[in-house]
This record gives sequence, C-alpha cells and structure tokens, in this order.
Amino acid sequence: MSDKQTGLQGPRPEERPHPDGRRNAQGIRIDPKAESEHEPRRTVLSAIVEDEPGVLSRVAGLAARRQFNIESLTVGPTTVEGHSRITMVVEEPDPGIDQIEKQLAKLKPVISIGELDDDAIRAELVLLKVRGEDPDKVHAITEMYGGTTLDAGTDTITVQLTGDERKIDDAVDAFRRFGIIEIARTGQTALAHGAKKTVPGEEPGTSGEPTKPTTNTQ
Repeated sequence: MSDKQTGLQGPRPEERPHPDGRRNAQGIRIDPKAESEHEPRRTVLSAIVEDEPGVLSRVAGLAARRQFNIESLTVGPTTVEGHSRITMVVEEPDPGIDQIEKQLAKLKPVISIGELDDDAIRAELVLLKVRGEDPDKVHAITEMYGGTTLDAGTDTITVQLTGDERKIDDAVDAFRRFGIIEIARTGQTALAHGAKKTVPGEEPGTSGEPTKPTTNTQ
C-alpha cells in the first residue's frame, strides 16, 4: 500500500534521512562530530551540599545511572554549619563534564557546583601497611616523603602520607620494595588557589572564629 493510498505525506521511509551517531546508555543520540572533537580529560569538581542523610548516596547513584567516569569522591564538613563539600575527580570529554555539572546541580541537596582551575590546591591521604623486616629502611622512606609511622611491629609497619597525587604515587612506588600488604587512599580533595572561591557563589564561613564585638555608637 502506497503513502498516497494511506493519506501519508512526505517521502517514503527508505527515502527519509536517518541521523548519524550512536546513542548513549540513556538513549540520547551523540553527535559523532562533537564526540570526536573532545578527548577525555581529568578534572576536579567541587560541590557544596546540604548536610542531610543520603546526600552522598544520591550523588553516587546519579553518577552510576548516567555512567559518568568518576575516579574518586570525597565528602566532609565545611566552615558553614549544615553544609558539606563533595570533591569529585572525573575523566570525561568536555560535554560529559558539562553534563555532570548540570545533572548534579538539579539534585535538591546540591547548593552549588563548579570545576576547579588547574592551579587549585589538591591533596589526598594514604595509609600503607608494609612488611616489617626492614624497619630502618621503611622509616627512611617514610621520612623522605614527609610521612608518619602510625603502627610498627615485628611483622608489619603502617605509615600515613599526605600530599598531591604525584607525590603519593611516587611514595607508593618507593614502598613497593618492602611488599605492600594493604593500602587505603582517600582520593583527592581540593580548594581553589588564593582568594578564589572554590565553588561559584560560595560564602566564606567563620567556623571557630570569635565573634567580633559590636560598637555602640549611641
């Protein structure tokens, strides 16, 4: 039966244009030209959220559903009571990073979110448990990287290290010679450099600072 007989207007199905590109896991068609123009890159996102039960699971759940490539996620209190800071290290093309920001901004507990500049101050913490056969050598490596020995016995030694990602990676490589039994890394946390605001619109808190007395002008 022809289109004319059925009353349909326009070209036949086989003559109609078909969009190029693949669909992602959410069924959204991806422009192949746009996809090819953006290589994945690593960046750090910081979000201020309301400190309420389940906020971290909601953020992690959104990332899992959208299949965003999040390498690490940390959360902790800020100087403002009732607020927490979530720091995420992500690796996505620029359109993907933009989508992460937009999708997270839609979550009710998220107050504000932003991408940190390259000059941001970044650090992480790692705990390392190594074999204890060479305590003097372990201590020397620990001091070299500014670490602290938390536990030392005849069988194992546990040390704590803090610093940027490169320093931590180098330290971990140095400790491999002793045999790393267990390792725990927090992932990066970060603040903007200098007087810059880490998150757009973030107001500085005064946690722990004494209240300035008011002056009576009357």
